[in-house]
Amino acid sequence: MVEIDDAFEKLQFKREQFIATKRAKPSDRIETYGPHIVRLPKSAVPSYLNLSPYKQFCWRVMGPVVKRKKMQDDQLERDLLGAHMKIRSEEYLAFVLMSTIIALVAGVIAAIFIGPVLDAFLGMGWMLYGSGALVAVLAPVVTYFGLKTSPGMTASSRGKKIDKKLPDAMSFIAAMSSADVNVDLIFKELSKQPLYGEVREEAEWITRDTELLGIDILNALQRAADRTPSEAFRDFLQGVITTSSSGGKLKPYFTSKLKEYQEGRKLVVQQKMETLGMMAESFVTVVVAFPLFLVVIMAIMAIMEMGAGDPIPLLYGIVGIMIPGAQVGFIFIIWLINQD
Repeated sequence: MVEIDDAFEKLQFKREQFIATKRAKPSDRIETYGPHIVRLPKSAVPSYLNLSPYKQFCWRVMGPVVKRKKMQDDQLERDLLGAHMKIRSEEYLAFVLMSTIIALVAGVIAAIFIGPVLDAFLGMGWMLYGSGALVAVLAPVVTYFGLKTSPGMTASSRGKKIDKKLPDAMSFIAAMSSADVNVDLIFKELSKQPLYGEVREEAEWITRDTELLGIDILNALQRAADRTPSEAFRDFLQGVITTSSSGGKLKPYFTSKLKEYQEGRKLVVQQKMETLGMMAESFVTVVVAFPLFLVVIMAIMAIMEMGAGDPIPLLYGIVGIMIPGAQVGFIFIIWLINQD
């Protein structure tokens, strides 16, 4: 792992490349330094939030119901912002309600035909009422809760990705701060670095707030802290706001956060290695030793004719199903650990 001083020495900056934030004097006219038109780079085009045809249909049908009933879900609004899903909460609620109604109709239609199909092919017409009612109930329930919780799951996934990239991004931020670069320019430069993944997207939104919406950097950081799904990134932004508001220096704060995240990463790696070591011991016991002892015991019992029935099919099941299945299970669990 690269030490802090080495990272600062390797990353060189030309301070003249960075322009300090321009501050307006009391005598300056509001037309010049107030709300004004921002010239975008050449070939830049605005990004329109166009809904898909199906979501447009859902909004046309269920939108009046959502607006009339004043269905507002603050948690859904936060989840949509955290997931960076470019859709309003009212439009998403209309999409959820319309999809639930369609699932209900489809479930009822499917339930009507389940009985005759079961009776014709399997002779199980007695299951008509039970299976039909189960399908009719589960289809809309699963659709509603699945769609309603999807933004929250997406936001939670983004939060994990932010936490994963935050130590690397903090190295960049601390190095930029060591060159006395302003906070707004630090996040602007961070937004241009695809290496930092979801942290880069958060920095892009902060830069959008400051440069396009004209929001000052502290309010932009507060808005980012309110919408981010990562607790660690929210704590970092709140620390930047508190340090700046109290007149403190950001350079020592960034350096201390970098050390904190590096130590946290060491602990995470250590815990992961301990978990993998425990999994390796369990693999040897469950997949190697136990099936081997079981096969030997069954073979001895078959030779001594102590068992009931032919043990050969059971041996085939152990060798052909149990052992490969256990190996696949362990591989999947180790893959999940490495993904986290």
